[in-house]
Amino acid sequence: MKGIKKSLTEEYLYLDLSHQKEGCIFPLHTSITLFLLSYCDCKIFKVCLVLTEESTGISLLKNVLSEDVEIQIISRQELPPIVQNCCLPAVVERPDNFCRAGLAVVLRHIIQKSYEADPSKMEILELLGFKKTCLKACAEVSQWTRLCELTIPLAIENFLKESSDQPPTIPAEILELEKKLSEPVRVHNDDKLRRQKLKQQKAAGVRPSLDKEETKSKAHRQETSEEVDSSSASLDLRVAFSKLTVREEPAPANREPAHVRKARASDLPPLDHVFVEGLYFTLADIVLLPCIHHFLVIICKKLSEKLVEFPLLAAWYQRIQEVPRVKTTASQCGIQFLHLPELQTTSNEQQPSLDEVPCVEEQNDPSFIGGPRPTMTKLMEKGIEVMFSPHPCPTWTLDWDTLPAAVSPKEGKMSSDRALRKQQQLNNLVYVVTNQAKPGDRIVDFCSGGGHVGIVLAHMLPSCQVTLIENKELSLIRAKKRSDELGLSNIWFIQANMEYFTGTFNIGVALHACGVATDMVIEHCIKTRASFVTCPCCYGFIQNTSKFNFPKRTTPRSLSLCPHHPRAKCQTTKDSPCAAEPADIVHSGQS
Repeated sequence: MKGIKKSLTEEYLYLDLSHQKEGCIFPLHTSITLFLLSYCDCKIFKVCLVLTEESTGISLLKNVLSEDVEIQIISRQELPPIVQNCCLPAVVERPDNFCRAGLAVVLRHIIQKSYEADPSKMEILELLGFKKTCLKACAEVSQWTRLCELTIPLAIENFLKESSDQPPTIPAEILELEKKLSEPVRVHNDDKLRRQKLKQQKAAGVRPSLDKEETKSKAHRQETSEEVDSSSASLDLRVAFSKLTVREEPAPANREPAHVRKARASDLPPLDHVFVEGLYFTLADIVLLPCIHHFLVIICKKLSEKLVEFPLLAAWYQRIQEVPRVKTTASQCGIQFLHLPELQTTSNEQQPSLDEVPCVEEQNDPSFIGGPRPTMTKLMEKGIEVMFSPHPCPTWTLDWDTLPAAVSPKEGKMSSDRALRKQQQLNNLVYVVTNQAKPGDRIVDFCSGGGHVGIVLAHMLPSCQVTLIENKELSLIRAKKRSDELGLSNIWFIQANMEYFTGTFNIGVALHACGVATDMVIEHCIKTRASFVTCPCCYGFIQNTSKFNFPKRTTPRSLSLCPHHPRAKCQTTKDSPCAAEPADIVHSGQS
């Protein structure tokens, strides 16, 4: 067929299957993934449901599985070894050495492969949002990705489980989502759209302060977006649905009136949420739809009086049904949409308060100041004494001239000066790891980037299994290309957040893991009881996140630093931490 491209590699999609209840497959990550496959009409992947309870059979799933997707039921023991080291969902390319794991990574990959198979499906690619960044940031540092990918699905699963025995408690994450839907929308061209909205209000004689109440559209009662009456719908809705139907807003023929052009940004009316990320239908809407549907089913059945607390969520739920193919996809996946009453938006005083429920996010320490200040400055601010110790590896131990070209960082896109610095850094880390490693050891290169550390280790230690873990797909693809040139057979590539890697290993390595990632690597290694060799990020950019608050210690202590030349490695041992700054950029006045 014209415009259709065949996938060059065979890919298997593995999904957990614990049980099925009331038209929902658990865990919800599986329901979400199957919904997206059906929405994209994607038949590229061989889909395998992995049993977590052997009693679950295919006959129980017929009403909630799309007939268009061919599915195989397997046991966990049948998973490829690389997948057994990851949380599901996961996608594996044959020959089983490149794995993508975690909900957001897998869903983004499905969208990309669906578009590559049929480039005419531009609306599928647009699910990735502006600059293709929807749910791209890893959940460890992005509160929004974490809410969509982890906390809401898990909270809804617990809510459904609780509702079978007793009146359930409204999840704090749902209250947070309702609150987010009340916040003004920020889009890349919001100034232009807000001025158009101001013009619309002036023409209609509507005061901006009343606009939020009066622009609520009745478009959700229409079957398709073509039926939306633009005279009564808000600009927000018209812009959103014009994109869904591939119709752009006509450019104004005349110059905007003076009162619109000269209006201050602070006087412009805010844009209201049409979908969860703003004006446009994205992957985040697809992720949340099965979760919110099953939440609303229980609310309507057992806590109907609580529905009035979620007017924005209910409006979004109704509106999303207008998106082309959503109703069809829902029907194929066993989702029967509810007909909700039209609810009035409550005032800020009446909205559920997050203060009344358990805290969703950890509170930051107000005394901690983050930001890209030099590491040495941060240490001095906290009264930590710095002592320099002798460099444990003052000479070259890697003869780069005799190593294959694909091993050298010079093969990457970097200047010769930076490549030399990178060789110095690799020399130091590899020296420590090779002294620690034993035949048969498993070594994990966390935040591996283009594989500079992992590829050298795999080449130097052929009797060890080396795994590269990285969130950025293009970096891993470049690393795999270099590995293929070298013919390495002892290396795996996993595109995933660190949390999704569950395998055991003997040595963890991280070079320039940005921000709090170095702390996350150390924590992961300690939990696994593995040795580790880490080197912090160039800029020492550390800030509080949902996983870590700084400073980690309140009592100052001394810290031993290795000299800066050659760029030193940072090795932590049981008795004496040894930190260094083997960065590409050093502080002024230091060699």
